[in-house]
Amino acid sequence: MSALSLQCHSPPPVAQHPKAITERDLGDEYGWKQVHGDVFRPASYPMLFSALVGTGCQVAAVVLFVVLIAIVGELYTERGSLLSTAIFVYAATSPVNGYFGGALYARMGGKVWIRQMVVSAALLPTLVCGTAFLVNFIALYYHASRAIPFVTMLAVACICLFVILPLTLVGTVLGRNLNGQADFPCRVNAVPRPIPEKKWFMEPWVIIPLGGVLPFGSIFIEMYFIFTSFWAYKIYYVYGFMLLVLLILSVVSVCVTIVCTYFLLNAEDYRWQWTSFLAGCSTAGYVYLYSIYYFFFKTKMYGFFQTAFYFSYMGLFSTVLGIMCGTIGYLGTSYFVHKIYSTVKID
Repeated sequence: MSALSLQCHSPPPVAQHPKAITERDLGDEYGWKQVHGDVFRPASYPMLFSALVGTGCQVAAVVLFVVLIAIVGELYTERGSLLSTAIFVYAATSPVNGYFGGALYARMGGKVWIRQMVVSAALLPTLVCGTAFLVNFIALYYHASRAIPFVTMLAVACICLFVILPLTLVGTVLGRNLNGQADFPCRVNAVPRPIPEKKWFMEPWVIIPLGGVLPFGSIFIEMYFIFTSFWAYKIYYVYGFMLLVLLILSVVSVCVTIVCTYFLLNAEDYRWQWTSFLAGCSTAGYVYLYSIYYFFFKTKMYGFFQTAFYFSYMGLFSTVLGIMCGTIGYLGTSYFVHKIYSTVKID
């Protein structure tokens, strides 16, 4: 009877909530670990993305070499020597563009690599020549002395066709053969995982503009001196300090894009490639906004030609800076993503 009474009066088993069971079964598999099967999926528009990354690597190499040459060779003594050196270094570093862009395109599974090579080689020259031709057309209309001679434009076109394009081809072949194999630590699922709804402040369109605030703050003061050298015709000679600012900009861009990507992955959104690139690239937007302030409050320019000349070249400068910052941010974030997902244990 005692045993029977104990059995009758024993409490019924407590039913566990489905949520508790799910959390217990998953363990640490939450947030960014949930998207391990999709995080290494190729970025959308891989040809354009790889061309931008390759161009950014080349621009970073050009800026580094030109600043070092300016420190050693004192290029600021002659006004046109810095531009001539930059053109020569850009043409000589074309294999850098082909290597990094071609290798990334191959790792993303791209097939039409010749078209990618042409896009990568022609991306920045097209932007520069298009801006120069637009300003040159306005200058010819106003009979201004800043019109670029036809011989100079023909020489630039020859450099693009007979120097930059072949060297980019060499770099692309080397990049595809030496670094074109995908070495992802996680297997990519055949079917893309649906992206869940998330808070509005975790959306890429919010993360991207916030990513450029701190990098712009790190170069804000230096921008004033560079703009003064451009538009007030004062000699800029503190290239050692510029090198330090470039290093600070690179470190800040990498750190900020890593944080933005980590927030995005924790929201189970695996579209990190373009987000990391555009988060670093958004620095250019703040630089261009500052150039608008500088035009109205620090310069004495007026008229259609001077306005078009200023904003065209400042747009080109901001775009090139944005491509470089976006590439630096993406490369640092890519290393971070590979590192954290190499520790994930997949059953």
